[in-house]
Amino acid sequence: MAELARRGSPGHLSSLFDWLDAPWPSFWPMSAQTFRVEDYTKDGRYVVRAELPGLDPDNDIEITVEAGVLTIHAERREERTEPYRSEFRYGSMTRSVALPPGADPDKITASYRQGILEVSIQVEAQQKPKGRRIAIRRRD
Repeated sequence: MAELARRGSPGHLSSLFDWLDAPWPSFWPMSAQTFRVEDYTKDGRYVVRAELPGLDPDNDIEITVEAGVLTIHAERREERTEPYRSEFRYGSMTRSVALPPGADPDKITASYRQGILEVSIQVEAQQKPKGRRIAIRRRD
């Protein structure tokens, strides 16, 4: 059977990443049922981007917000053809991300383009707590 070649530097470190990324649901349940995300803040908005190629955003992806946590749930359905060999990941996948302080759950937008889901949340400017000096009373 042919092996897929991984680009990059050869060595033990790349072998470790191959092993960690392998679908071992019985030993590492999360490795087979997750997807990659990145997040950043830009122009007063908190942005979460998720790699979800080949999915229909209307039918396969659900985004929810509850108690300051953004949850992205996706499902990839398996399509079998013969002869059969696949390294794709199928089934339900979920990632949850804690929202930053000041995130407004009523001001969220989402878009999907070229396999990337982008969720953007308005973050209200937080007032920094005012500090004050506490006087020490002398007790003699």
